[in-house]
Amino acid sequence: MRDDSGVLEVSLHPPYATQGMRIGLLGGSFNPPHAAHRLISLTAIKRLNLTQVWWLVTPGNPLKNHAELAPLAERVRMSAELAAHSHIKITAFEAGLNSAYTASTLRYLKRRHNRAHFVWLMGADNLAGFHTWNDWESIFQMMPIAVLDRPNWRYAALASPAAQKFARFRVPEKFATSLALLAPPAWSYLSGPLSRLSSTELRRAREPAHK
Repeated sequence: MRDDSGVLEVSLHPPYATQGMRIGLLGGSFNPPHAAHRLISLTAIKRLNLTQVWWLVTPGNPLKNHAELAPLAERVRMSAELAAHSHIKITAFEAGLNSAYTASTLRYLKRRHNRAHFVWLMGADNLAGFHTWNDWESIFQMMPIAVLDRPNWRYAALASPAAQKFARFRVPEKFATSLALLAPPAWSYLSGPLSRLSSTELRRAREPAHK
């Protein structure tokens, strides 16, 4: 079934989770989704020994302009087509919450699936500006965080206010397989295959040239 916006009803609810599952959470507008999202997810599944990765397709990032934002239903559909993996689940359940902020979303998931082990996943570019997010410190206190390397972002990410504030809770990369089971705050920076793809650049590439 679909709601009035065309989004599949199943995507408006969190995926099914059972006790002990290790689940990575990758949030974003996915406007559009691209191969780097899939690469980050598969890297996290392997390096963190995750059961699944959930793509949290947001109605809209509060920190970004929504003028170029494609309809939610279209972004959910494209995400499902691109992910094409049994361990990557697509959900747009944030559309039904009263807040668009990540901290509120994570609190909701921890209440709903209190016996699962969640890890927040984000690219190094997001860590660089993480201190500007709403209630960002509580996210560190709420669940472990895995930061996936992005081209040309390592220095800025590791020198960021968020990384510096929680520096003593950084878990060496070689121990990242146990990250999901650690009590927060706990975070790790993961190296791995890099992709220069970004949703912003893909949107710019689709714009008609002006004469």
